[in-house]
Amino acid sequence: MGDLLLVRHGETEWSLSGQHTSWTDLALTEHGEEQAKSLAPLLTGRTYALALASPLSRALRTAELAGIPGVVPDPDLHEWDYGGYEGITTAEIHRTRPDWDLWTDGVPPGPEGHPGESPEEIGARADRVLARLSPALAQGDVVLVAHAHFLRVLTARRLGLPPADGRLFQLATGTVSRLSTEHDRPVITEWNVRP
Repeated sequence: MGDLLLVRHGETEWSLSGQHTSWTDLALTEHGEEQAKSLAPLLTGRTYALALASPLSRALRTAELAGIPGVVPDPDLHEWDYGGYEGITTAEIHRTRPDWDLWTDGVPPGPEGHPGESPEEIGARADRVLARLSPALAQGDVVLVAHAHFLRVLTARRLGLPPADGRLFQLATGTVSRLSTEHDRPVITEWNVRP
């Protein structure tokens, strides 16, 4: 069984400011580009059975700068749809909803047909991704380049936890994490690694 490597994209202006960023297709900052380049020693020199990335430019550019070969965009790796909270910080949300918690409450509908997603909906999407990865993991390592909240939920689901337990796995920009197996059970081998 191969390892599952999770790469969070490099810094953007909104990840730096704490604004929820889903469909807004922001470029990496200069620092974010440097973060992505710095990941190359952790990711090159491996053979991947499968390499997937979110179709958003911040993830695809991170994959490119990190030197990951053969990356295929996968829409299921898209970040949590923040609906009406797109571009808004948690502190701003708490002004009108002081008890709001992304991991238990989800988000309200937003403009342009973005309904917002619940933790359970993100969990279902993560489960679909994990089911599709299973044959590739039987052949070797798999790398996913995506977004913080989605990768956190995917980690919880891989470990057999409910989607809301993604709250337990803080994930910084421009990092690599590795999920492996021990005694045929999924485990976290490395988390939030930077060179």
